[in-house]
Amino acid sequence: MKKTNDFGRDSIPLLVLKTSVPFMFAQFVNVLYSIVDRIYVGNIPVTGAEALAGVGVCAPIVTLLSSFGTLFGIGGSVLFSVRLGAGDKKGARKILANSFTMLIIVSLTLTLLFLLMKEQLLNWFGASEITFPYAETYLTIYTAGTFFALLSMGMNYFITAQGFPMLGMMTTLIGALVNIVLDPVFIFLMDMGVAGAAVATVIAQTSSCLFVLCTLRRKKMQVPLGVTRPDPHTGKQIVKIGFCPFLIFATDSIIIIAMNAVLQYYGGPDYGDTLITAATIVQSYLLLITSPMLGITGGSQPLISFNYGANRPDRIRKTFFWVLMLCFCFTTFMFAVSRIAPQYFVAIFTDDPQYAELAVWGIRTFTLMIIPLSFQYVIVDGMTALGMTKTSLTLSLFRKSLYIAATCILPALFEARSAFYAEPVADGTAAALSCVVFFFVYRKYLRGEGRLDDIKM
Repeated sequence: MKKTNDFGRDSIPLLVLKTSVPFMFAQFVNVLYSIVDRIYVGNIPVTGAEALAGVGVCAPIVTLLSSFGTLFGIGGSVLFSVRLGAGDKKGARKILANSFTMLIIVSLTLTLLFLLMKEQLLNWFGASEITFPYAETYLTIYTAGTFFALLSMGMNYFITAQGFPMLGMMTTLIGALVNIVLDPVFIFLMDMGVAGAAVATVIAQTSSCLFVLCTLRRKKMQVPLGVTRPDPHTGKQIVKIGFCPFLIFATDSIIIIAMNAVLQYYGGPDYGDTLITAATIVQSYLLLITSPMLGITGGSQPLISFNYGANRPDRIRKTFFWVLMLCFCFTTFMFAVSRIAPQYFVAIFTDDPQYAELAVWGIRTFTLMIIPLSFQYVIVDGMTALGMTKTSLTLSLFRKSLYIAATCILPALFEARSAFYAEPVADGTAAALSCVVFFFVYRKYLRGEGRLDDIKM
């Protein structure tokens, strides 16, 4: 069987484009799950603004649930790629089967747990008396589909890891198209409102899940999907590598919680929901930048891990350079767009001048440091691919901690909406620190002067 992409021999710039661009596009399309929901919800007659704020309150819970997909997806696929690079298909098969089995168990457990705790979670995460009914409806239906969402997200990494990034892209494309078609049907034609948005999302995620599982069972895969009894040692290795990206994604939910809570507190009953609605639009826009960047860096991880297993630091160096160039060009373009045309994005959500003006200002504020942020993403995700999980986790948590601290401090010193400045403060500072770490630690290994032990098995 001829593999679509040879990670050990093909041209690095070409491989980066072949793996990162489809994954980038896939992540961009995946953002449409949440954004399309928010667009339609925001345009519901009369109650659109309140419903949008309710969906925004659910965002950190959705993010938290999704992070478990990365725990086993990235954790397993990195080890899987190292095994393939070393020519150990038997070991790769064992990792794939264990990742799949553990993901099934965790998905079912999380579904039950979050359904039981939904009311407490929404109250903790900033729901008001007005937004609570919308948030509860959306979260109940969305959580019921958690099983399919996590399987789709987690196992899709293994498609790209086997050299089929276009099939990986198809997974999210199928889900997004289904969601876009069904949203207006359920929300408006069937008059289901917020419930319709959640139902459309669950059906879309189920479609993606079925595609992923069928693809991984195909004979063209180097290592087909299977189920096995969980092996504690293998599971520990998977969680060890996956814990860093898991915690990075999970802490994103804490950031949104902090932002919503601070805006509600300092905005008060008259302005709090308005600020949260605007923040929901701004965060939706930011996803159009950060998710494709995660696609670029995440798509290159199997390439880095494969060449680590094959002991080819020269190819790893080239991979980092071209991934950084791709991220830099993308963020530069999006920085320009954020200065020139954010009003057109905001207009999709609302035509209320009060919400629109605040959201446009928020987008321009949030994106002040997105170009330096590309360095942070490339360095942190590259370290994860090489097994330097402690360092990558520390860098990521530093950025998140600074963000939360700035979110809480700035409104206390100035005004409620100054919390929006927490994003550029954290992005710029963390990017500078990551570059310093790269210079003193990271490059040492890539020049062959050191060795990495975190990923040794």
